[in-house]
Amino acid sequence: MQKRGNLGLPPWDVFHDGLSGIIDWPFGRTIILTSAFVMLLWIPLRQAPGFATILNAVQIGVVADIFLSIVPTATWMPARVALMFGGIVVTGIGSGFYIGAGLGPGPRDGLMTGLAKRGMNLAVARTSVEVTIMITGVILGGSIGVGTLAFALLIGPIVARALPLLQIRPRV
Repeated sequence: MQKRGNLGLPPWDVFHDGLSGIIDWPFGRTIILTSAFVMLLWIPLRQAPGFATILNAVQIGVVADIFLSIVPTATWMPARVALMFGGIVVTGIGSGFYIGAGLGPGPRDGLMTGLAKRGMNLAVARTSVEVTIMITGVILGGSIGVGTLAFALLIGPIVARALPLLQIRPRV
């Protein structure tokens, strides 16, 4: 959504944008490649993949390519702002749904949950990951904007609020 809002990619997509330009791969395929490499970072965090981890790793890249081929870039500013904030909120709540269901975090979410399991505040963990990858993406040549910074600063608090509300609790 944010890519079509054209106010700045989410931080991970800044990274994907920069990397896809370097390796000359489609955006979605670069997302899938990144997912595989990010999961290697789970090893020191002792994160275990689940069903949603694998589904997310493959499905997000495929859906991104399909979405980008169908939905045009918004030109009307209110639509651009709506796509920007809509992308942030949908991502935050969506993360809460599949992590809360206990199906495993997405590859990038696993960095956040792994850091949180080691004592870091969930919102701080997510924000730290997003800011770090945003800087890395810029170094790789990815494009940024106000939406990039908004995502980096807002997604952590949104996920931290959504996750407890959407967590499946066992019946007693």
